Amino acid sequence: MSTTNDAPGTWIIDLDGVLWLSGQAIPGSAEAVVRLRQAGIPVLFATNNAEPTMAELIRRLAAIGVEADPSELVTSGQAAATLVEPGQRVLACGGPGLVEALQATAATVVDQSPADAVVVGMTRAFDYELLTRAALAVRAGARLIGTNEDPTHPTPEGLFPGSGALVAAVETAAQQPAIYAGKPHEPMARLIAERAPRRQWVVGDRPATDGMLARRLGMPFALVLSGVTSAGDAAGPSRPGRGGPTRQVGTDDASPTAAAEAPDLATLVDRWLARLA
Repeated sequence: MSTTNDAPGTWIIDLDGVLWLSGQAIPGSAEAVVRLRQAGIPVLFATNNAEPTMAELIRRLAAIGVEADPSELVTSGQAAATLVEPGQRVLACGGPGLVEALQATAATVVDQSPADAVVVGMTRAFDYELLTRAALAVRAGARLIGTNEDPTHPTPEGLFPGSGALVAAVETAAQQPAIYAGKPHEPMARLIAERAPRRQWVVGDRPATDGMLARRLGMPFALVLSGVTSAGDAAGPSRPGRGGPTRQVGTDDASPTAAAEAPDLATLVDRWLARLA
């Protein structure tokens, strides 16, 4: 993490629930990113949503007024791909972004057994047939990898099932626990550390995910209340709330207390820049 005497540290910013809800911009979020960059503060977008391709994420960011380069984006799909060896057969239960990330590692993406690994991520095409193929492959010896364990996904209509809910279905059917790649786990943390050696904040809407990532990276966590966490949920240790029950990962069972809290990214950035003025 950077100090006040260092060059500005990178802000690690979540997408869903921080910049947008299902692609619909949260008011002021895009302008907040622009203000950070104008102040010379770099940003790195880190998302657990492995469904969109890199081109789609860049298009969505541009649509709300944020220009981004692929080097400024890290996804749980990319993190999951680091757990697969080149040439391995992988049954991908996820969207095109997950397939893209796996193919970039020279893995062979298949749709049925035999497979060396089954990787499960966010997809709206999840059904009984896909669940059956995934479970059979795991029972036959394939490793089960989850892009992330977020149980819900924030949208303007409310909380939809997230990747963690889909992974849990495969775990139950295959009777085999998954290993996880995305926030707050080590594969995602490693990618972020490689992209951003100097870091200032992890900004997110979920203490059990973004907050635990901050702890793993040895950074402060800034909680925004524009996604899955409300003001009432934010107080005290992690517990079932709007985001649903989650398994904790880290040195203890309590999500870290946020070092900063704001209703949205715009307010958080305004307060931070005012401190620097």
